[in-house]
Amino acid sequence: MELFDVSLFASMLRLVTPILLAALGGAICARVGLFNVGLEGLMLTGAFSAIVGNYYTGNVWLAVIFAVLCTVIFSMLFAYMSIHLKANVIVVGISLNFLAAGLTTFMLRVIFDVKGAYYNKDMVGLPKWDIPLLRDIPWLGDVLSGHTPLVYLAIVLAIGLQLFFFKTVTGFRLLASGENPTAARSLGIKVTRIQYGAVLLCGVLCGLAGAQLSLGNVTMFTEGMTAGRGFIALVATMLGQSNPLGVAASSLLFGLMDALSLRLQGFSLPTHFTMMLPYVVTIVAMLIFKNKSYMQEARKANESSR
Repeated sequence: MELFDVSLFASMLRLVTPILLAALGGAICARVGLFNVGLEGLMLTGAFSAIVGNYYTGNVWLAVIFAVLCTVIFSMLFAYMSIHLKANVIVVGISLNFLAAGLTTFMLRVIFDVKGAYYNKDMVGLPKWDIPLLRDIPWLGDVLSGHTPLVYLAIVLAIGLQLFFFKTVTGFRLLASGENPTAARSLGIKVTRIQYGAVLLCGVLCGLAGAQLSLGNVTMFTEGMTAGRGFIALVATMLGQSNPLGVAASSLLFGLMDALSLRLQGFSLPTHFTMMLPYVVTIVAMLIFKNKSYMQEARKANESSR
């Protein structure tokens, strides 16, 4: 078995999707001056809600919609406390992470009467799309074809958000709301409304990320199954400087490391060692590519939310 082959890069695209979707949501919040540390909790809520929706409806697309709705409602807590109540965004985000972890564990016992994980062999996951013409291209077709629709949606969203931020009037208004809220308000821009919209859109993306995780990558839910992916998404947002294409590039790095950690398990390496790889790379990336100006912007956003 080769280490770097077609299946590794195909697995990378599948594994990077939850990280990329959540990171794009984090980038939207950062652009309006809100440093959303609650991506982990939002993803976990989406993953659990997708399984619940599938359990009750038996339809995978209704399950995805249900996951998005539940995550949007959960994200409203972050929006209300950080925007309306002017609470510390870092504290609010961490609190939501703990709340999501405890709530999903509790509801797992209430709804499914199980502990640890829920799996149903009859549960249908997200379909895989074989794209005509693309699948016939040597190597590239094997990498890009045969993924769930949410994988392709994540790629389209990264490009679409790049154009939206820097090529549209609404995008510039959104950027202005984060760069200088006072000046934006003086121009008649409704900053609070834009911030609420950004957080809700972040909830939509995190709901899709969770659905991809529990219905796309696997068809089950386990306690804490996000396993730090929300924090990795947060790091990808920071490394990409909240630029959608930069965020996508950073997410691909972490997705590759995630896929590589799974591949190394086939080479008789200790499982605990290989599972460390994505998190070690995350720490190293933060040390090498750290940007003080971005952290100053994060602190400024935190101060402005008080």
